[in-house]
Amino acid sequence: MNEQLARDVVLVRAIETSDTGHAVLSDDDRMYASRSARELAQWQAADRKSGVTFELFLQQRSEQILKRLAERTPAVKPWFHGHGAAGWFAVGLPLLALLCGALLDRIADPHRVDLLSAPLLGIIGWNLVVYVCVLVFALIPVKKTGRTSAGMLRRLSVGSAQLPRKLPAALAAGLTRFIAEWTELSARLSRARVARTFHLAAAAFALGAIVSLYARGLTAQYGAGWESTFLDAAQVHQILSWVFAPALWVFPVQGFTLADVEALHFTGVTLAGSGARWVHLYAATVLLLVVVPRCLLAIAYQLRVATLCRNFPLDLEQPYFRKLSGQVGNVEPGLLRVLPYSYTLDEARDRGLAAIAAALLGEQARVMLRPSLAYGEDPVDAIGPDAPGFTVTAVLFSMAATPEQENHGAVLDQLRRASPRGIAVLVDESSLTQRAGSQPGADGRLAERTSLWRQFCHSHGCTATVVNLLEPAKHPVDADGGLIVSEAP
Repeated sequence: MNEQLARDVVLVRAIETSDTGHAVLSDDDRMYASRSARELAQWQAADRKSGVTFELFLQQRSEQILKRLAERTPAVKPWFHGHGAAGWFAVGLPLLALLCGALLDRIADPHRVDLLSAPLLGIIGWNLVVYVCVLVFALIPVKKTGRTSAGMLRRLSVGSAQLPRKLPAALAAGLTRFIAEWTELSARLSRARVARTFHLAAAAFALGAIVSLYARGLTAQYGAGWESTFLDAAQVHQILSWVFAPALWVFPVQGFTLADVEALHFTGVTLAGSGARWVHLYAATVLLLVVVPRCLLAIAYQLRVATLCRNFPLDLEQPYFRKLSGQVGNVEPGLLRVLPYSYTLDEARDRGLAAIAAALLGEQARVMLRPSLAYGEDPVDAIGPDAPGFTVTAVLFSMAATPEQENHGAVLDQLRRASPRGIAVLVDESSLTQRAGSQPGADGRLAERTSLWRQFCHSHGCTATVVNLLEPAKHPVDADGGLIVSEAP
């Protein structure tokens, strides 16, 4: 799946899951989009003499839905096809850097090449420091958020967060949700683009400095010299020998001796016509130590960008996609693996769990209900081996129980560490509501216990999904994007 298709699919998912009341996309709209997408996918597959793929179905379905939304709300049509600020950033920053590099000689004497040129030595030194940092960051893991700000990632991936005015509330909520989701999903791609652009900009800045040296040399005669309060000729010769060693080794550039450096000590005048050798030395050194490495780094990141653009990492095993996959007809039904914690389900609640799985993963969904986990039992052993093709692993708690750090919290932490694909949390309120019945203040106590469980799960990196296994329709689990799966710690 390429980047543009992934963007459209995530956009449609955000709108559908935010439109809980089906005010923007009715049931008929969704059914029509799925039916049309299936037919169009079959036609395209027949033309290509290949089978219908889920990716092709998603492409046609997202196009149908976005087209219908654009017809009803024309103000969002340009926003649907936005590509963020990545394009302008990738072109504008290197061009600006090239211009700044070309103006670098304006801060120095236009008729003199300073052997200890602070701007040119600064360019070389700064880039050498950057290479060391790149190597260190490659060897030492950094936080998942990386070194790029969230605001910059958002602008690069989705552009301005300003939505069109007077949008339906559900559509505005969907677009807002899309901004957050797409920013996170495309963060890796955006960081690669940022790194590529910064490396290109650094190469362009150095190239601009080289061009400015030669361009000024066409209309002015450079003299060469140096001066220092703390360095003598021998020390300057040693420093320049280190700086220019790579250029002297690679390029056929004329070298220099200690006597040459002593003769160029600035005493108020410079030697006319002595600047060409040093222009060539600095240009060759900057080219070798800055322009070439930065371009190679930019190429490496461009290859990463191209790979991510062609194969965008969108997890199609999520419940939303699993439910849609059943409409294609050639995909295995979803499997919900459930681990109850100190909670034994009766027949009625078992049927409710099956109904919830069907709402999440489609009518053909199956449930793998593991034996109830007792207090103190290792949840990793209790959950058993991975079933082939399972979609979601969920831990089931009873809301009637009070969450405890040493028990419920320990289970969540252990399962998060042991589940690379993350876990979901179901909290069943049916026992608590049965017990409370119609007693005064029952609704308030239920709200308090719900808030307690949500906060508790959030503190352990999970999101609690409240369900009622005796009345599954009371809390539609597909109303908020399905089960929210935790991220690996």
